[in-house]
Amino acid sequence: MRGAVQSFPLEDGVRGILERWGDTGPVVLCVHGITSSRRGWERLVDRLSDSRRVFAYDQRGHGDLAEVTGPMTLEQSVRDLEAAARQTGVPVDLLVGHSWGGAVALLGASRIGARAVVALDPVLRVRPGTFAADYVEELRDVLSLPGEERIARIREMYRDLDPVDREAKVHAMGRMSLGVIEGIGAENGVEEGKWDLRPLLSGYPAPLLVLVSGTDSVIDPEDRKWLEDLRGVVRVRTIEGAGHNLHRSHLDRVLEEIRAFERDSRKGPG
Repeated sequence: MRGAVQSFPLEDGVRGILERWGDTGPVVLCVHGITSSRRGWERLVDRLSDSRRVFAYDQRGHGDLAEVTGPMTLEQSVRDLEAAARQTGVPVDLLVGHSWGGAVALLGASRIGARAVVALDPVLRVRPGTFAADYVEELRDVLSLPGEERIARIREMYRDLDPVDREAKVHAMGRMSLGVIEGIGAENGVEEGKWDLRPLLSGYPAPLLVLVSGTDSVIDPEDRKWLEDLRGVVRVRTIEGAGHNLHRSHLDRVLEEIRAFERDSRKGPG
């Protein structure tokens, strides 16, 4: 399901790409993760856009911004989020982010005045010495391939995904460079332990739902226990059996949790 696409200015002169689905209802803004793009939200959008206005944009180095290889700091990502939110022209009722995009959403929600936040298996903390193994090395071979050879490999890698999600991966990764992913790590000081959003969550200023993958989560067991101890401040739900890309493999359950969170958010997190 394709929406209406428009370009918009980022604060450093880069042109961003924003897509919109739906004409009425609450406003949802989606922020994708590493090796994804705005098109990675299409199946979720298909279920929401009949009653909501949903927006998504490409982050730097991904999708239609594949040639924009920096800066890749979280601060720059938040500034890009602010620009996308301005471009929507309407207040954001729900900010949704996955993985890296979950970190961006957590950091940027207050700066765009989002009324509530959903973070899908967000990158809360990166332990020194883990970033390359977790985010870089497994992609080195595919991102070194040219043109159609790369696209064929991407389709093979993600052959078990829904066809819509598989083609979204082609859009996200077809022209991106490995240096973008390396830059996300290096420019955010992961080896110095600088990527740690836990202090932010302890007094989070907006209703917040964190959905944790039951398997292959980027949130390690220690941090998951820490999250569980924040009940009353943060609403935490684990999607059992779901891998890191839980909005692809367990879309129905994710939507169920989001809708329950929306219904309950006025009462405070649970």
